[in-house]
Amino acid sequence: MSFLRFLMLLSLVVWIGGIIFFSVLAPTAFHVLPTRLLAGTLVGSLLTKLHWIAIGSGVVYLISSLAFSRFTDGTAHVFAMRHVLICLMLALTLFSQFWITPRMHTLRAQVANFDAAATLNDAARMQFEALHAWSTRVEVTVLLLGLAVVYMTAGIFARR
Repeated sequence: MSFLRFLMLLSLVVWIGGIIFFSVLAPTAFHVLPTRLLAGTLVGSLLTKLHWIAIGSGVVYLISSLAFSRFTDGTAHVFAMRHVLICLMLALTLFSQFWITPRMHTLRAQVANFDAAATLNDAARMQFEALHAWSTRVEVTVLLLGLAVVYMTAGIFARR
């Protein structure tokens, strides 16, 4: 049982910690690196890596949490709120990875110079900014849902 608890907590720590670290790292890249294009390329690459870590963490959490419930309660509690929230977090992460991010990459390639386009009323730039806003909303939502799952998971362990 303690190994399953460890896997559940580790997966949440990695996922939620990664989002928090990314939220600090991304703006820093735009202040430290010489061009917005370079910073955006770095942040985009890191976001893709974060998403793959999140997908792996979500799968590990689900498997270990279902097994933990099965061993401790005799049933997996498939529709427990923590499992539903993890599935929602995974769905949002997959949406960001396979729908938002590819469109942002395509738009970034269309804008010749992001530093100059920042002041222009460029349609591709405006679409990019709208997608960036959605990407941020998705990550914040995943973070908040993840914190709720951490709370629920702590409650489960406290009752045992």
